[in-house]
Amino acid sequence: MNPRAQVSLLPDGRRLHLHDGPIDLIIEAFGAPSQVAKAYSAATERFTIILDELCAELPLLRQTAGLSGPPVTGVVAKRMLEAVLPYAADNFITPMAAVAGSVAEEILAAMMGAAVLDRAYVNDGGDIALQIAAGEEFVVGMVERPDRPSLFGTAKLRSADPVRGIATSGWRGRSFSLGIADAVTVLAQSASAADAAATVVANAVDLPGHPAISRVPACELAPDSDLGDLLVTQNVAQLSQAEVEIALHGGVAMARSLVERGLIIAAALNLEGETRAVGSIPLQPALQRSFIHA
Repeated sequence: MNPRAQVSLLPDGRRLHLHDGPIDLIIEAFGAPSQVAKAYSAATERFTIILDELCAELPLLRQTAGLSGPPVTGVVAKRMLEAVLPYAADNFITPMAAVAGSVAEEILAAMMGAAVLDRAYVNDGGDIALQIAAGEEFVVGMVERPDRPSLFGTAKLRSADPVRGIATSGWRGRSFSLGIADAVTVLAQSASAADAAATVVANAVDLPGHPAISRVPACELAPDSDLGDLLVTQNVAQLSQAEVEIALHGGVAMARSLVERGLIIAAALNLEGETRAVGSIPLQPALQRSFIHA
């Protein structure tokens, strides 16, 4: 086994925790105990080599995605590239924009290849791959700020719904963002697709050149960042209601275009307590909260 990998059941005895370097997964499977055990064993086996596979192609994965490349060969690397290629013509994007969702998707695939499960999820830092068998459902919560988690709403996902992936992006999250969204949550057909789209939509929630927004080159914060010298958001001071509306309008327009292209199913965009929802999945506001369907 990879000596770096940490594998353990959480104290509740139900969820599996897998950790290796920057990859940190929480997994839960539902079904017959013997099948859950097989699924967790398969997840662990696949997990122990996945980081080494990605590191072997890391220089390529940090390159800007062109219309046909970079020429990656690994299973997860190819999934990452496939997820970002729809945006390559009009946006700066690298395969790394879909790494967390792609890893979650790969681990779930390993589990489903080894076991029969009613439901399962693989959560990679908020980017989630889902399995929902016939007649089953998940209720998923959405946060308005990843750094201070509180639910602003939920979505009920049934087996007949097309959603099998959820991802969240924004400047307050663990990854860099070119925009100012506190959080953008995307529901898509796969976790990798949701991950790439969340990045693009979050980048579109913006007020370019606004003096209340502090930005620095990504390379100053992380010399090996795939974003290089692009300016990433580090702080957003109080904005007026009108400014919030303008910023959200850009993200809503992007999200609508992705729904129309069939790249995502729905999205929820959050900025300074304001939420806009786009798409066909009914999103239910949390108690004492409301949001606008844009």
